[in-house]
Amino acid sequence: MLYVLLALVGIFSGLLGSMGMGGGTLLIPLLTIFFNFNQKIAQGINLVSFSVMALVIIFIHIKNKLIDIKVAIRFGLIALVFSCLGAFVANIISSSWLKVLFGVLLIGVAIFEVVCEIKKIANNNEKK
Repeated sequence: MLYVLLALVGIFSGLLGSMGMGGGTLLIPLLTIFFNFNQKIAQGINLVSFSVMALVIIFIHIKNKLIDIKVAIRFGLIALVFSCLGAFVANIISSSWLKVLFGVLLIGVAIFEVVCEIKKIANNNEKK
């Protein structure tokens, strides 16, 4: 039964990730809260699943000629450097602090999304 639930969590986070939301916003809280995974393990699982999804999405976008390869390589190298730095920092920080920081990040993203939506509604109302 546990494996079925974990598979469903993986499917939902994969669907969200493929739609651009980021499956980690669902996957990490579900793994830590409901399945009692350590925060670092949950984030590691998220990174592995994200990497697989990202490779598939990159392949599709390259096939559809939607990616500027030169920009992607530069961005990828910068992302690689900061990913390594982030992994190093995450390894130093305790799991409980990492959990708090991840929660703050999610709250920040939620506030950002709400503010953007309010601005979008206000702009639509001004155009009418």
